[in-house]
Amino acid sequence: MIFVILGTQKFQLNRLLIEMDDLIETGGITQEVIAQIGVSDYEPKNYQFHRYIDKNQFDEYITQASLIITHSGVGSIITALKAKKPVVVYPRLRRYNEHVDDHQLDIAKAFEKMNYVLCRHKEDTLAEVMNRCKQYPFAEYVENTNRISGIINAFLHKEYNNTSI
Repeated sequence: MIFVILGTQKFQLNRLLIEMDDLIETGGITQEVIAQIGVSDYEPKNYQFHRYIDKNQFDEYITQASLIITHSGVGSIITALKAKKPVVVYPRLRRYNEHVDDHQLDIAKAFEKMNYVLCRHKEDTLAEVMNRCKQYPFAEYVENTNRISGIINAFLHKEYNNTSI
């Protein structure tokens, strides 16, 4: 089962939901898909979805999933990594009015740099990233909140300082 997590933010992520529907419709995904879609106004046609899920059901879906596809919420990513699941991060982007800035892309890149996740970048299709998951040498996540916070902060600081204003 593939578990799609969009979190509880006030921003939609219709792009991901539509891409999942298209992949199922064309046979690119044949396994069961369950999604937590939050406030997204696109409702999937080819897979089960919930707007919100209580913690027990969420944990059950995480346990059952063979793959997690998530927005770039740190909590969702860390939860999937702790469960030792392969993770595809599909960040919300400002240009699609999915967030106020591109910090989710920055977070995804930081986790990807450590080989914890694969990120769906603009030059990729979701199908390509999902296929890479099958043989990708994901690093084992070792919980160290201070270390990860430091890595993310260092990455964001570096990116901010390299930006021309």
